[in-house]
Amino acid sequence: MFREISVLDRSRTREGHPASGALRDTVELARAADRLGYRRFWVSEHHSVPGVAGSAPTVLAAAVAGATGRIRVGTGGVMLPNHQPLVVAEQFGVLEALFPGRIDMGLGRSVGFTGGIRRALGRDTADADAFEEQLAELLGWIDGTQRAHPEVHARPAEGLRIPAFVLATGEGAGIAARAGLPLVVGDLRARDRVVEIIEGYRAAFRPSARGAEPYVVVSGTVAVAATAEEARRILVPEAWALAYSRTRGSFPPLRPAGEVEALAMTAKERELYEGALAGHVFGTEEQVAAELERVRAATGADELLVTTSTYDRTALLDSFGRLARLAGLARTTAPATASATPPAGPLAAAPRPAP
Repeated sequence: MFREISVLDRSRTREGHPASGALRDTVELARAADRLGYRRFWVSEHHSVPGVAGSAPTVLAAAVAGATGRIRVGTGGVMLPNHQPLVVAEQFGVLEALFPGRIDMGLGRSVGFTGGIRRALGRDTADADAFEEQLAELLGWIDGTQRAHPEVHARPAEGLRIPAFVLATGEGAGIAARAGLPLVVGDLRARDRVVEIIEGYRAAFRPSARGAEPYVVVSGTVAVAATAEEARRILVPEAWALAYSRTRGSFPPLRPAGEVEALAMTAKERELYEGALAGHVFGTEEQVAAELERVRAATGADELLVTTSTYDRTALLDSFGRLARLAGLARTTAPATASATPPAGPLAAAPRPAP
């Protein structure tokens, strides 16, 4: 079993519920993850996606950190090509200053997925090619080593220890290796490709002040329930959203599993839907434990980042509770200081050493 398990939540919207509800659901899930002993809780960046409310990850991370007391909080990730490195450094500096020892900086190289979004952001696809240079600039602002603007300082970030992670999209793995940073890679359905990426990262890794040796986080969907069929139904809403987006070009809010299963799908929709259900890790606690051990053995990864989304929040929380129990998280992690209510203030969060 993985020695560390974390959570990435994309603030998926649900049919019949406002986007604000999805953001509150994210904070509530973070509180549960904190109580259950998960290592990290990350949020994501998506722009103009109807089914995702998480468009401002550092803002949402601040809300999550303020509502929790032990768990590390971060991003999976901030899409660096969409932002100026100085501004990103300042945002994470504020977070780390408010919640010392609890903030992670997960960084990706994706730009907006449509031309309209890229134009609205003032970016184009070529901006992703500058990610390595942007990453070096960002780290320089935090480490106090950037020389291009000697009169400028990223306050309060400069001199703080803010762990950085690189999301492996395209050339991300090689960039992480050259920078000596931890790598986040997925998804588990393409396991052979994931193993190939990890092996290349480890072979090319250059030790740095931020990492003496490779550190790998594998991400994927995991669902645990009393029966395999119940676990499979947790995956149904997201699988249908993916099939819908592939046939209509729009990523929709999640629908209840029962509604999806009652749909009269076209042959193409059925093919895409079944494909979206395949390859994930789901089942009873025993089944999931065995499969995750196979994943760990195949990848040699240090950490698992779970990215499960579904309509039924009760089933989702139960799944994360079962996963925590089978992994023994509550037995190996100190109890959270926050449960149903947030700490008295942002500085009430207890510091915790970075990984």
